[in-house]
Amino acid sequence: MKLAFSTLGVPGLPLADVVRLAGDHGYHGVELRAHPEEPVHPGLGPAERAGAAAVFKDAGVEVLGLAGYARVAAPGEDEPVAAEIRSLLELAHDLGAPYVRVFPGGAVEQSRDEADATAARRLATAAEYAAGLGVRVLLETHDSHRTGADAARVLGAVGHRQAGALWDVMHTWLGGEQPVQSYAALSPHLGYVQVKDIAGTDDTTPLALGAGVLPLTEVVDVLCREGWDGWLCWEYEKRWYPQAAPLPGILGAGREHLARLLNESA
Repeated sequence: MKLAFSTLGVPGLPLADVVRLAGDHGYHGVELRAHPEEPVHPGLGPAERAGAAAVFKDAGVEVLGLAGYARVAAPGEDEPVAAEIRSLLELAHDLGAPYVRVFPGGAVEQSRDEADATAARRLATAAEYAAGLGVRVLLETHDSHRTGADAARVLGAVGHRQAGALWDVMHTWLGGEQPVQSYAALSPHLGYVQVKDIAGTDDTTPLALGAGVLPLTEVVDVLCREGWDGWLCWEYEKRWYPQAAPLPGILGAGREHLARLLNESA
């Protein structure tokens, strides 16, 4: 498996420093938070996109994907959501990134069936557009569709290869699924896996990998047992938890922890 980290852990860091951290600590790639606060976002022009792509290519670091914020199950008109996803897919294509992350974002006033249908309709449209760009749009296990079963319900209705799943192991665990259950639901759709660690259900402040309660050993075990050979991406949510330890100081130990889990599960 290849290892990556998300720039959510180093908010606003210049790309040259991002690739240096990846190279110094043995990561194969980076997931880029695609937001105007960050160096890479859909508002970049052609020259800026080409320059960003060159930074990664020259450093030999892959852009795993773009972490966007479109909410495919949210109430409202389809076109604003579709336009947001199109802009992310185009940016991913220009950077050579294979994936774009979207959220479910269903609202409490929706029924489950209504949220599922809205998400499936929008993802089907996005998948057709993504196919022409060579990019996959991935629904993250998050918020209104926290579990693998939730995401699989939507993706089964979409039925398009370019629409897949991003497995956030914290959310499936908080949703009551065991890793073997999450993998079984998501495996037909799985793009990549976000790993992290936290203190507990009542404290999701990010911790160093292996320092918390999330079942990372079990996640890696099931992936290895099933012969899955994709990406593990460490999403360390420093942007939302300023009190968390700085990510650069623990990146090396995090890679070593994941490598150890992979070796033990091989």
